[in-house]
Amino acid sequence: MSTILNQFARSIRHANLRASHLLSLLLACMIGAAFQAQAEEPQPLTFGIVPQQSASRLAEEWGPLLAEITRRSGVPLVLRTAPSIPVFEQRLAKGEFDLAYMNPYHYVVFHKAANYLAFAKEQDRRIKGILVVKKDSLYKKPADLAGKTVVFPAPAAFAASILPQAEFGRLNISINTKFVTSHDSVYRAVSSGLQEAGGGIQRTFEAAPAEIRDSLRILSETPSYTPHAFAAHPRVPPEVLAKVKAAMQSLGGDEAGRLLLVPLAFKGITAAQDKEWNDIRALDINLLERYGRP
Repeated sequence: MSTILNQFARSIRHANLRASHLLSLLLACMIGAAFQAQAEEPQPLTFGIVPQQSASRLAEEWGPLLAEITRRSGVPLVLRTAPSIPVFEQRLAKGEFDLAYMNPYHYVVFHKAANYLAFAKEQDRRIKGILVVKKDSLYKKPADLAGKTVVFPAPAAFAASILPQAEFGRLNISINTKFVTSHDSVYRAVSSGLQEAGGGIQRTFEAAPAEIRDSLRILSETPSYTPHAFAAHPRVPPEVLAKVKAAMQSLGGDEAGRLLLVPLAFKGITAAQDKEWNDIRALDINLLERYGRP
């Protein structure tokens, strides 16, 4: 009897050992699968947007769009901006954004200084600077602003600041310049009568609140150039960027995507290459010497 009991006890111990071993293997497989799933899950990318408008306006206009691009691409995108255009420039110089929407002058600078590479641009758009005045003002041409104060978003805001000032210089018209924080700030200052005139671009003017836009008129326009760039930092994996790019290009192809583009006054987003900004390089502008010459 003792021998039978001993054999039975040994069989129980062996069974327990086998069960314990199987359980350990099962747990190891589950942990491995979890780590693999975590590794395969796309990491969030920061998407920097040049602060042409207030942070609340940017969140309102760009937030739903980036959420839709996230849904279509499977790549989580996180909206980022800056309190001002100069701070945005500093963050570009440090390569803080994985992806960024930046003006054409910023692009040629930070392509060289931080290795950002353009992959897309707004569809069917050439960028040009505009001068706006109150709709009922007596100003009819840029020369009428001689000696007046004209407001601009920031020194390195390409179309809204650089191009209009270049036109004043070309026409030998002397003005007083003042810089505010955004395109919206320019439009509000002129609309309220605080300033005589201001620089902007067609897209942000079209996207301005109706009550402000309707109180202004465009006094003049500059020549046109390649528009803002969507650019990627080299740390973004090519296969991940390809998914985001495809999702962005798809937006203009269906009603849901087009509705999200309306607040930005975009018709669509199309693929782009670095060489398309050679027209900006040909201007040989160098306002951001601290970041390197484009």
